[in-house]
Amino acid sequence: MVEFYRFKGLQKYKQCIHAVTAKNTNIAYEGSLALHTGEECSSIIQNRKRVAFLLEIDARYNFVAANQTHSSHIEVITERQNRGWESRDDAVLDCDALITNTKGAVLTILTADCVPILLYDPKLEIVAAIHAGWKGTQANISSKTIGKMKEIFGSNPKDVIAGIAPSIGRCCYEVGEDVAQYFTAQPEVLDRIGDKYKLDLPLANKIQLLSAGLLKENIEMSDICTACEVKRFFSYRKERGCSGRFMSMIGLKQNV
Repeated sequence: MVEFYRFKGLQKYKQCIHAVTAKNTNIAYEGSLALHTGEECSSIIQNRKRVAFLLEIDARYNFVAANQTHSSHIEVITERQNRGWESRDDAVLDCDALITNTKGAVLTILTADCVPILLYDPKLEIVAAIHAGWKGTQANISSKTIGKMKEIFGSNPKDVIAGIAPSIGRCCYEVGEDVAQYFTAQPEVLDRIGDKYKLDLPLANKIQLLSAGLLKENIEMSDICTACEVKRFFSYRKERGCSGRFMSMIGLKQNV
């Protein structure tokens, strides 16, 4: 059985589908869902299909994956079609945040330490999925995604429910001055230790969401560090360059 992590805040809404996958040592590549890291694609596709089947969203839903590039580029998905699900050839190009109001579309993000963020506007029925590494965080990808939801669909940030999924925590994310310099305006996300820093990327993204207008009580933190919980989640740093990735996904049910 595949283990899924879920957010209590998002589970309250029947219209919203969401899940965060975890490792599974009983299937290929410990359950990795990444097509871009050199594993046999047919095995990864089978892993993806197994996840969809267990979530009961396999045959009637379409899945969207992006070619993530640590950018702040955002794509609005308006059509029901698989993209990047069984091949990288049709993935959304150069993109790190996806938004849709299309029922039956499931947005996906792949990570192994970076911060996955899932958003849901229950009033207008809009979902979004964000991949925020340090570069995307520095470029304000979370606040920009909220801005795009407002611009395109008229979302009120106070209505948006957010889940910040497992990612590397401040406890384990050591960076140098070259990265820390971009976050000095937010001292609450940095701890200096000698000539290095500990950076809290989940908190930095929470601050962005709050600044964009989300209510504190609508932001749920997993508080799970992927490096600390490496038996459950892939961690590029802890595993010294692992090729595995877990998936965070969110979508709108077709019929409720």
